[in-house]
Amino acid sequence: MIKPKVLILRTAGTNCDMETQYAFEKAGADADRTHINRVMENKALLKNYHIIAIPGGFTYGDDIAAGKIFANELYFSLKCEIDNFIKEGKLIIGICNGFQVLVKAGLLPAFERNGDAAGLRQTDATLTFNDSGKFEDRWVYLKACSGKTPFVTENDNIYIPVANGEGKFVTKDAGTLQKLEDSKQIIFKYVDKNGDETGYPWNPSGSMANIAGICDSTGQVFGLMPHPERHVEPTQHPAWTRDGLQDEGAGSVIFRNAVNYIKNNWS
Repeated sequence: MIKPKVLILRTAGTNCDMETQYAFEKAGADADRTHINRVMENKALLKNYHIIAIPGGFTYGDDIAAGKIFANELYFSLKCEIDNFIKEGKLIIGICNGFQVLVKAGLLPAFERNGDAAGLRQTDATLTFNDSGKFEDRWVYLKACSGKTPFVTENDNIYIPVANGEGKFVTKDAGTLQKLEDSKQIIFKYVDKNGDETGYPWNPSGSMANIAGICDSTGQVFGLMPHPERHVEPTQHPAWTRDGLQDEGAGSVIFRNAVNYIKNNWS
C-alpha cells in the first residue's frame, strides 16, 4: 500500500497552505507546498503526485475577481497536464479561494469530460459577492447530499468555518442547476443545526439552492467554500470547553477519505 502524495499549489496571496498540508499529513499523506511557478517551469512534477490541493487565501489579491488570475494560470499553462492528471484517476480539491479557482478554470462543474483539454474552459457557474455585501466569517453546518466524490460519503455531515467575501455559488441558468441536482454533483449544502435548508446566516453567502460544494462529472474534482482544514483538531471547535472534546475535528473526514481512496486504488 502506497503513501499518497499531495501537491499543494500556492502563489502570491495563498494563506491556508500550511493548514492544508497539516490536514493531509495528519490523514496519512505526504504533502508538499509548491509555488505554481515551479510547476509551470517543470510540468512533469505533476506525475509525482496523487492529489492536487488548491488552498484558501486571496490569490493575487483577488484583484480581477476571486481566484480568476490563478484560474487563468491553470488554464493557459497547465490545462493539458491537469486533464491527463484527471484521466489517470487522480484527485483534485479546491478550498474557498481554491474552489473559486477550479470553477473559473472550468474544472467545475465540468459536466462532461471527453478528453479534449481545449474544452476545459467551459464555465457553467461562478462564485460571486455574498448577498450580505460583506466578508462572512462564521461556523456553518454542512449536509452531505451525495457520495459521488471520493472526498465525501453521504454520512459526512460536518460543522466547519467559512470565511469569504465572494462565496455565493450561482449557475448560469436554472437548467444548469437542475443538471447539477440530477447528476448528483451537489456534494454539500448549507443547513441549520437541525439539518434543514434555510437562509442567512445559515447560508452565509446566499448561494443558489444552499450549495456549499460540488464535484465534476467524474467525482475526482471537488470544491467547497468552507474550510475543513481549519477544523481537524478537536480544540479548534468554538465550543469545545463547554461541550467537551470530540475524537477529532469534523473536517478531518474529507482529507482521510481522499487519502484512503488513493491507498485503496493505487499500488
